[in-house]
Amino acid sequence: MVHDEFLVKHLEGLASKLGLAVRRESVNTEETTGKGGLCRIGGKQVLFIDPGATTEEKIMVMKEALRHFDLSDIYVLPAVRELLDEEEEDIHNNKS
Repeated sequence: MVHDEFLVKHLEGLASKLGLAVRRESVNTEETTGKGGLCRIGGKQVLFIDPGATTEEKIMVMKEALRHFDLSDIYVLPAVRELLDEEEEDIHNNKS
């Protein structure tokens, strides 16, 4: 399988190509907990990634965020597209 740090780098690059601001900030407060996620601030979509998140958690946060976008017209490395497609297949299979 593709090295995890490689995936993080390319998923972040993909987020940037989509116009997402990627911010490494803690999202844990008294009211919320988590390792990151996608939100809208002032009309702009921002992907937060907790700097304390493990590499696997960063990948999961980015995969969850990126699945909301149409990637059909964007070049995605085959290994990264496979990873994102697997996630999409899992979601569809769980809905059936």
